[in-house]
Amino acid sequence: MSGMSGAVRLRSPEELAVTVRDDVAVLTLSRPEKLNALSRDMRRDLAGLLRHYGDGRKVRGVVVTGRGRAFSAGMDLREATDGQLDLQAEMDLFNEVSRAALGAEVPVVAAVNGLAVGGAGELALSFDARLAAPSGGFAWPENGVGLTVSNAASLFLPRLAGASRALDLLLSGARVDARQGRDLGLFDDVVEPDALVPAAVGLIHRWTPPGSSTAAHLRLLRPSPHEVEEAMARESAAVRQVQASGIARAGLARALAGPAG
Repeated sequence: MSGMSGAVRLRSPEELAVTVRDDVAVLTLSRPEKLNALSRDMRRDLAGLLRHYGDGRKVRGVVVTGRGRAFSAGMDLREATDGQLDLQAEMDLFNEVSRAALGAEVPVVAAVNGLAVGGAGELALSFDARLAAPSGGFAWPENGVGLTVSNAASLFLPRLAGASRALDLLLSGARVDARQGRDLGLFDDVVEPDALVPAAVGLIHRWTPPGSSTAAHLRLLRPSPHEVEEAMARESAAVRQVQASGIARAGLARALAGPAG
């Protein structure tokens, strides 16, 4: 499908592919030349599609994956710094993706085909499961460039990996490969690339047998909306602080300039 997906009119149809496979919606980030960096329109589209397919009436679940060698490089930094810097607005667009996933009546699974950086990795943490190809992994470089995390990652990362490990991952910015991520509890399994999306679809089928009460259990087992919104509010306060201090603007300038020398 392109341009239209049911009742959803996509703002960036060329950058977000939608297919339905075995009664599961597969949403593919399709901007490989930019490592699937998430533009504002892509984030809006992704949230809209998660709400559309997550209503429990169209499909049994949703898979989000990437095309090319990356899952996603995270926020499109050049777009974010084009004109007046408003990191709160950028964070809000990320948070809406997680809100849509957490409100879904069906399971939402990340099929992490390559590296998931920054906000892209953070939104994947809010999904119900994460499968990785051997080339998959996470990296949260925000601390080193004066930014802060989003998508209630300050809640989800300690919940999945433990408080001390979460602290180290966020402050050091260390890259976590697929097998390390599985050992830490960030990935549920590592599968071969050709089997990645089928494995995610199969997991959704296993979780949604006919006549099941999956939607009720998702509501019970996901963090409460209050917990999520409280974490997002703390993260919003933090991003406003680093923007007001000038740390974020300087860090983004360094990141866009690339390695020195």
